[in-house]
Amino acid sequence: MFKRGLAVLVSILGWTVLICLLWVLTLRILPPPITWVMVEQAHEQGALRREWVPLSRISRAMPMAVIAAEDQKFFDHAGFDMEAMRKAYAYNVRKKGKRTKGASTLSQQTAKNVFCWPGRTYVRKAAEAWFTLLIELCWSKERIIEVYLNVAETGKGRFGVESAARACFKHGAAELTSDQAARIAAVLPLPRKRNACSQTSRSGWIVRQMNNLGDLFDPAVRERYRAEAERKEARQQKRKRK
Repeated sequence: MFKRGLAVLVSILGWTVLICLLWVLTLRILPPPITWVMVEQAHEQGALRREWVPLSRISRAMPMAVIAAEDQKFFDHAGFDMEAMRKAYAYNVRKKGKRTKGASTLSQQTAKNVFCWPGRTYVRKAAEAWFTLLIELCWSKERIIEVYLNVAETGKGRFGVESAARACFKHGAAELTSDQAARIAAVLPLPRKRNACSQTSRSGWIVRQMNNLGDLFDPAVRERYRAEAERKEARQQKRKRK
């Protein structure tokens, strides 16, 4: 009886993994049709604004603005920023739950938006972690950021940077300037409370971060940052040994 139950459990787990993998591989090529949040907003707002555009038709300033605002180690991690998670945990312990601080990477946010349902349960977080691993394994970093820029909520009933660009600046995402891209990126943590059309102190901060980071889509720039990080780590290890 035990062996039979174990065999059934293993079979269920195997089919679950296979279905998840096929789902992720399909969306490696095809745009995600709809997300849970889109369904919610369509019901609440009575309409849905979204237009899928490939990364090649999005101004380079836009993904750089999102990386600068949300996940500056995007090209270096494998889906999770452990240092940011430790800092967020320490911050939340100090605040005792009064003001929680998150540490989700762009990969985690993409997995949550595309594959998961709303909520803060442990089951949902586990699903988010699982799909984060899968998309990091099966998708390129460029595909992850492309999907994110097309499914992220950018206003009430509005999804993707193309719809935000047309609503605020009367042109497509391909023509976004650094300032305009920063305004859109600035609303992502609170898209129903912030206005992508307005310049804010946060959007100004994002522009400064973009200037400091440079073009991270350039492999030479990423290699320079990696070399600097390795030198910093070596200095820290040397100080610890003293």
